[in-house]
Amino acid sequence: MDAIATFKESQRKSWPSFRPLEWLTTVSAARLVDHAGVRSGQRVLDVACGTGVVAVTAARRGCQVTGLDLTPELLERARENGKLAEVTIDWHEGDAEELPFGDAQFDVVLSQFGHIFAPRPQVAIAQMLRVLKPGGTIAFSTWPPELYSGSNAKLMQRYLPPPPEGVSLPMEWGDPHIVRERLGAAVEDIVFERDILLSPALSPRHYRVEMEKASPNLQRVLKNLAENDPTKLAQFNQEYESLVSQYFKDNVVRMGYLLTRAKKR
Repeated sequence: MDAIATFKESQRKSWPSFRPLEWLTTVSAARLVDHAGVRSGQRVLDVACGTGVVAVTAARRGCQVTGLDLTPELLERARENGKLAEVTIDWHEGDAEELPFGDAQFDVVLSQFGHIFAPRPQVAIAQMLRVLKPGGTIAFSTWPPELYSGSNAKLMQRYLPPPPEGVSLPMEWGDPHIVRERLGAAVEDIVFERDILLSPALSPRHYRVEMEKASPNLQRVLKNLAENDPTKLAQFNQEYESLVSQYFKDNVVRMGYLLTRAKKR
């Protein structure tokens, strides 16, 4: 198995822990659907759909929705969410870099903090644009590198081995200049907006402890420290809480994010 395939398999195994955090991105799912201008009757694809919060939101607005994710356990939860919402969604287990759909099948292609974890950005975005109809809308939510989530990712990178060669960092998708470059001449009318996701917590330490239960990246750091350098655990915890405290006020952690929308030429 080559390095990229091994990386993807590692992701597939680590992301099931995210399931309890679906509440965190439920409100921002509606924000993304609004940002994309989704309308009833459109064919919508949710790439890296996770537990289906965006897919279900679009389906409840009368769209014909398809959701795709790499992780079977998250898709299981997505199916449950679809049934609870009494909507019909076509769920697929699959890879954002190898979308199992024909060219120009969808009116709208969406991704909420999902496609950014595909290791090769140009491959993923090429696939998303391939299945989008000319004149269709691509829209996604991403984490800017200079705000909380980007700073958090940089902190954890210091305690992890470097990614395999050819794997890009997810937070690059939060830089509008990089987004423009990756979308390239295939799109027009690019629009950026910003919003804030509010994550409830009672203290920075409370936030850290709760995230340890569900964040795949944080769990990866803790595993790496436990196996290779447990003496640094207290230092990491202190740095993590110090970072959180910069964005913590009135019992919420403020997580700024970037919304992008563009039209395929």
